[in-house]
Amino acid sequence: MQFSAVVTRLDKLIHTTRRVRMYSINTWIREMPRSKRVITWFGFLLQGYAIYCLWSRSLVWPHIWPHGILLYGFVWLFYVLGWWLINVMLTSEFVRKTQLEADLIAARQIQQTLQPEKLDALPGYTLETFYKPFREVGGDYFDVIELADKRTLFAVADVSGKGMPAALLAANIQALVRSIANLEADPLAMARQINRHLCRYTPSDRFATAVFILLDHETGEMTCVNAGHNAPIVFGSGSTRALEATSLPLGLFPEAAYEARKSFLPPGGALLVFTDGFTDSISGENPEERVRDALAVTSESTMQLLKSLVDPHFNEDDVTMLLVKRDAGADSHSKLG
Repeated sequence: MQFSAVVTRLDKLIHTTRRVRMYSINTWIREMPRSKRVITWFGFLLQGYAIYCLWSRSLVWPHIWPHGILLYGFVWLFYVLGWWLINVMLTSEFVRKTQLEADLIAARQIQQTLQPEKLDALPGYTLETFYKPFREVGGDYFDVIELADKRTLFAVADVSGKGMPAALLAANIQALVRSIANLEADPLAMARQINRHLCRYTPSDRFATAVFILLDHETGEMTCVNAGHNAPIVFGSGSTRALEATSLPLGLFPEAAYEARKSFLPPGGALLVFTDGFTDSISGENPEERVRDALAVTSESTMQLLKSLVDPHFNEDDVTMLLVKRDAGADSHSKLG
């Protein structure tokens, strides 16, 4: 075991030495156009001459043989050694950032495949979504899951933080939602199980707000669990209702109590579920009123109106919207307040 450990350390040392040697003699100047190479080398010569002037305390080019030439040679040697050291550091940093950018691009592609790109047609309803991460990857998650008995589960979550850590937790929540929905499509049971899982397997400073809504296609009945999330808006028949949060965010306390409430999506009505990045990116003193005004427009361009509210100057977070519109001619067998 000790011999193998020594061999492993020697291999790492040799590999590191080779990389340092490669980086020290590699120059990105060769990749430049000729005109830029000339300008770059002229800059190096100016630096070398500046070092010579500081060393000799003279602006006169060395012309006395042999002392001046030897002095300039030593200065140039030191300059080249310093340039090699800088080149090693810059090249290694360039390689590291290139690898990070490649990883981020791959992570974004994977996340895009996890989000539903095209939603299946839902008879009697129109579904539209909008998702815009603030960085390469985001911490927002939304899903539309078709279930048996003409039911659909809508899930929207917003993970605390941004970037890769939030994206990983969002992917974890998606996997949990999918696995639980296949066994028990109950928003209340889903919230409880996901909360216990996050409390057990995620850091204490990580949590997520979430909304789980189970919709009955025929009646328009909705069973909603809002875990500390922005209140979804139900608009219809000239009235507006907000499905306010009744529970704490997921991942804070393992024994947190969650509550499911009933609501109703009337024919011709609309349900909008969104994350706080949407309302935070709306300029003006009353963004909620502007959202309600957009929902009040009875046309097919409601989502376009909502997207037009997003101001790039105020957008500092992931933006997610899920819009569910029920056809005006749909029949309802029951009505729950």
